Amino acid sequence: MTAATATLPSILIVDDEMGILDTLRILLKNAGFRINTACGGKAGLEQLESEMPDIVLTDVRMPMVGGLDVLKAAREKDPDLPVILMTAQADLRSAIQAVNAGAYHYIQKPFVNDEIIAVMRRAAEHRQLRVENKSLRQEIRRRSVTDLGRPVGQSKAWIEILRLAETVAPTESTVLIQGESGTGKEVIAKYIHDLSARAEGPFLSINCGALPESLLESELFGHVKGSFTGAVKDKAGLFTAAAGGTFFLDELGETTPSTQVKLLRVLQNREVIPVGATEALSTDTRVLAATNRDLEEEMKRGSFRSDLFYRLNVFALHLPPLRVRRDDIPLLADTFLNRRAEVRSENVKVLSEAARQIMLEYAWPGNVRELENALERAVILTPGDEISADALPERVTARKSEPLVSDRAPLNPALDVIERSYIMWVLNNEGGNKTRTAEVLGIDPSTLYRKLSRYGMDV
Repeated sequence: MTAATATLPSILIVDDEMGILDTLRILLKNAGFRINTACGGKAGLEQLESEMPDIVLTDVRMPMVGGLDVLKAAREKDPDLPVILMTAQADLRSAIQAVNAGAYHYIQKPFVNDEIIAVMRRAAEHRQLRVENKSLRQEIRRRSVTDLGRPVGQSKAWIEILRLAETVAPTESTVLIQGESGTGKEVIAKYIHDLSARAEGPFLSINCGALPESLLESELFGHVKGSFTGAVKDKAGLFTAAAGGTFFLDELGETTPSTQVKLLRVLQNREVIPVGATEALSTDTRVLAATNRDLEEEMKRGSFRSDLFYRLNVFALHLPPLRVRRDDIPLLADTFLNRRAEVRSENVKVLSEAARQIMLEYAWPGNVRELENALERAVILTPGDEISADALPERVTARKSEPLVSDRAPLNPALDVIERSYIMWVLNNEGGNKTRTAEVLGIDPSTLYRKLSRYGMDV
C-alpha cells in the first residue's frame, strides 16, 4: 500500500452475496475509497477485530450473524464509527430501529449508484470530523493539564521526571513508579492518566499494603455470591470498575506471592477471575504501579516474583527524594500555603526568611508529605500572616547541620574534592543505586562510572 492510498477513506463491505460484494467493491473503489470485503457477518466480525475501517457498509439480513450484530460489534469497538445498513423493503423497520440505535444511515436495495456514493462520502466527512474533534479535545486537555495541572517543581531532577511522564502518557504502556514514601507517586500517576487517551475514563487507586490478602483480592478482582462468608451478592472488582480508564496500584511491593500471580495474569491476558468464579472476565484497564521498596532486592530475597517485575517494569520512573531537589522546597511551600488559604477562604500566610532557610537545610525524610504536614501545623500555630521558625516542628528546627566534607578536607577544598563528596552523598541517599544516582546528578550512567573509577569509588 502506498502512502497515497493509505490516506484514502477505507470501507468494510459485509454481505453474504459475492455478486453484490464485487459490484460494490468496483463502484466504491472507482469513487476513491479503499475497500475490504467480508462474505457474511461472521467474516465481518473477524475483519473488525483485525483492522478498523473508516466506514462499515453491511447488509441487514445474513445467516447466523446479521447486520445488526455487525453494527453492535462496530459500535463497541468505536462508538464514532459510521455504520450504513443495506436493507430490502421487508427489513425497512429493523433498519430504522438500527438507525435509532446508532447506525449512521440505511440504504434500500436495489440501490442507486450515485446515491450510495453520496452517502459514503458524507459518512467519510462525518468520520474525519469526529476524529479531528476528538484529537482537538485531547490536545486541549493535554495543554490544560501541562499548563495548569503540572505537578509543582522546578528542579532539574523533577523536570526530567515530568518530561518522562509526558512521553509515556499517550501510550498504553504499564508504568512502574518507584520512590520513597511521600515523593508524589500518586500525583505522577494521576498526571500520566490526565495526559493519556483514557483521561475521560475513571482513575481508580488502591493501597495494596492497607488491606489483608483476602480483602485485597476481593477489591481487586471482585467476587461472586457465596464465595466467602459475607459475600451476599456478586461484586465487581476495581479492575472491572476502571474499564476504559487507569488503575493505580500503590505500594505493590506489599502484596503476597499469591496475589502477585493473579496480578501477572491481568497484565499478561488482560482478564480477571473474581474470587469464587471459574470464568475469566476481560478487562480494558491501563495499569500504573508504585512502590517504595527496591523490587530488585525483593526479587533476590524471593518475596517478589521476577516475572511480575518484568511485566511491570516496561517503563520505570524513579522519583527523587525532596532532599535532592531542594530548589523545589520554597515553591512547594508557597503552593501549599496558597492552596490552603484558597480552600479555607483565609489570608495567605507567608514564611519568614528564617523559617524558609531552616526548611531548605532540613533533610525531609518524609519528603513532600512531611513538608505539607509541617506547614499545616505551622499555619495553625501562627496567629498572624508570617510563619516564624518557632512554628515549625521541633524535628525540623533542631537538626544538626552535617558538613559537606570530612574534617580532614582542606579549608578551601579543590573542585574534585567537592565533586567526589557530592557524588558520594547522592549515592548514599539513593541506597547505592548507581542508575538513580546518575539520574539525580543529571549525567549519563557511563559518565558516573568513569567518575567513580577516577575517585576510587568503584566498589
